[in-house]
Amino acid sequence: MPETLTRAEVAKHNTEESLWCIIDHQVYDLTDFLDAHPGGSVVLAQVAGKDATTDFYNLHRQEVLEKYKEQLLVGTIEGETPEVIVPVPGAISPVPYAEPLWLRPQFKNPYFKESHRRLQKALREFTDKYVTPEAQEKERDGTYISQELIDRMAETNILAMRLGPGKHLHNRKLLGGVVDGKEFDYFHDMIVAQELVRANARGFQDGNMSGMTISLTAVQQWLGNTALKEQVTEEVLSGRKKMCLAITEAFAGSDVAGLKTTATKTPDGKFYIVNGTKKWITNGMFADYFVTGCKTEKGFSVLLIPRDENIETKQIKTSYSTTAGTAFVQYDNVKVPVGNLLGEEHKGFQVIMSNFNHERLYMCFAVVRASMSVVEECLKWCNQRIVFGKKLIEQPVMRQKLARMISLTESNQAWLESITHQMNNMTYAEQATHMAGPIGLLKSYATRSAYEIADHSTNIFGGRGITQTGMGKVIEGFNRGNKFDAILGGTEEILADLGVRQAVKKFPKAML
Repeated sequence: MPETLTRAEVAKHNTEESLWCIIDHQVYDLTDFLDAHPGGSVVLAQVAGKDATTDFYNLHRQEVLEKYKEQLLVGTIEGETPEVIVPVPGAISPVPYAEPLWLRPQFKNPYFKESHRRLQKALREFTDKYVTPEAQEKERDGTYISQELIDRMAETNILAMRLGPGKHLHNRKLLGGVVDGKEFDYFHDMIVAQELVRANARGFQDGNMSGMTISLTAVQQWLGNTALKEQVTEEVLSGRKKMCLAITEAFAGSDVAGLKTTATKTPDGKFYIVNGTKKWITNGMFADYFVTGCKTEKGFSVLLIPRDENIETKQIKTSYSTTAGTAFVQYDNVKVPVGNLLGEEHKGFQVIMSNFNHERLYMCFAVVRASMSVVEECLKWCNQRIVFGKKLIEQPVMRQKLARMISLTESNQAWLESITHQMNNMTYAEQATHMAGPIGLLKSYATRSAYEIADHSTNIFGGRGITQTGMGKVIEGFNRGNKFDAILGGTEEILADLGVRQAVKKFPKAML
């Protein structure tokens, strides 16, 4: 039990033999921490026996204090009470604009029901307890997601929820029953994505089974072999098998029609023989199934290909963590049953294009929420960092940067919710017809906004904004990782053009 101490008593402990200081009305004994302090012992000597609250919060966030509190806290100042709010796992942030509008208690929203709020609360608690600690660890060492976490997500049906709404959720107990699988809609889908992304680890975000979210959806919608579909779905959603989407090649990125990987039928018509390569395949390093785009005799087809000895994967090191399992994939005379065809032969373009809607929407969910986390970090920093004798928030130029960042995140979230509402009120066929353009435009704008937000936030944090540890690590990670959203699933330019071209197709001739 910490003692009650006076400031005069603390002031006596001002040497290396006994070094105490006060932070937020509480007393810390740093004597044995001198050699372990990452910033060196000199900094601590400067606050020996003094109130170091201003100095500490000018450099650190509260979580640093919480990390060492158990071993260093020795007392509380008599008649004084700590003022700083200690983050609680699962809690809603009290920082303005840190949360979507619908989560702020003083505001109303027409889209979200009680089941959405239950799911959000349960997902945040799960993320804070299980996902974030592992995400930060894997982001540092570059190793792949643990089977333990995959199993936890499988048991709670988080894996199943990440595919979006559908029959695969019926009769499943979602996170202990917080939402009925038959009621699960695209706003629930949004919540799953946006809560998981709060782990603030862009490489792990993709390493956390994102290959499944963009490939098993295609299997669900387009694989005609019902028995195989059920088998693969059960294997993957139970966490026993992993899968990825293998479309992009060295010669073809957003230009899907330029693929060179071939699938040639055997003379008896029972198998395809697949040859070629794929590049930048997320989760490819540990995938058991590859949903693969191939050139066939009269067009383009998509095949579900199980890993075998004729498939080789090599790791690609990108600018974010290798925990994403990004791979170069080589198919060398891989034999695939014709029953593994998705959709119709030679009409795979329809399979891929319709599947892109959910992939791109999911990426919008994530990048908008990640941008909001950056805004939160900047607001916190501007309210605690003192420069030239003033808090950063007192500088008009900083308030202008914050205003711009807030405007971008709020407008993107509002547009995102509007599009999500449309998805809830359309069939799969209607989504494929009407939503590719709007989703493409949103993704293009949201990722361009993220680029600007990354730029402003880095300048706000200065040197810390380009440092992978400490106060600016969220900013540095966002600055390094936001470009992935601008490229994966279709580049900004391609998607902006897609949105306009779709609009022009429907342009009324009477208006000419």
